[in-house]
Amino acid sequence: MTELRLHRRLYRGTAVDEAVKVYAAYAKFELVEEPDYWTVRIEAKSPERERKVRGELANYALGATIKAGKARSQQAAGGGR
Repeated sequence: MTELRLHRRLYRGTAVDEAVKVYAAYAKFELVEEPDYWTVRIEAKSPERERKVRGELANYALGATIKAGKARSQQAAGGGR
């Protein structure tokens, strides 16, 4: 089992949840909410797969966070049409 810690100031919780759903076919996940971090425990068939899923999940969650932030900024500016 490997662990991924994502700082709550950088990652949206909804983005982490979305990433876990996307990669659910490749590993088992346990989500833990801590005061400063979203912690994702990852269990896969091999340590190599755990490392790969860990990296992909972090990238996906970051991208989803950025996308959500842009959408929110556009709506606030009146351009979300």
